[in-house]
Amino acid sequence: MADHRILKHLPEFYGNIEDFVGLAVTETIELNLMEDAFNQLFDDQFVMTSGLQAIKRREKMLGIQADPTTETLDFRRRRILNRYQTKPPFTIRYLQQLLDILVGRGKAIVSRDLKNHLLIVTANIDNAAVFKEVGRTVEVIKPANMIYRQQTSLEDVIELDEHISTQVITWNYKLEGSWLLGEKSFSDLGQEVVVK
Repeated sequence: MADHRILKHLPEFYGNIEDFVGLAVTETIELNLMEDAFNQLFDDQFVMTSGLQAIKRREKMLGIQADPTTETLDFRRRRILNRYQTKPPFTIRYLQQLLDILVGRGKAIVSRDLKNHLLIVTANIDNAAVFKEVGRTVEVIKPANMIYRQQTSLEDVIELDEHISTQVITWNYKLEGSWLLGEKSFSDLGQEVVVK
């Protein structure tokens, strides 16, 4: 059965000629390939929709040596965006926003110790390529007079145990001026009783 993409533009009697039907099928295949190439060319204009070849070209322009065996295409796209976005002026808030995009919100916390000229990034990163890119990003953004210190945080669960107790307090002094300082303790604590 012939594809009607080409034949619908020709007079009806061409639809019964085998040569024109075969030609229409071949032209349809070529048009589909051209349309796919055009769509990919459009997608390659934007980093987040780029195909593998466009990502490789951008990495070559930026001097990035990617390792396709350990780095996903999504990470490689985010790394390219990160490199494009690291332009001055820089602030702590800007660095935090970049790390939230690169690593994920809440996985890296930026702080500073101005007295000791330290820029501290506390991160919970388990991917070596992401960890390396965080280090590179901080080194590009941090001021020259600050030292970058990486701190690793571990994600863990904290369990709380709650209990309530009561205790009777007997006051040994009254605020009437008749007490002598140091003669007795201010108060005596009774037995602690667990309520819950």
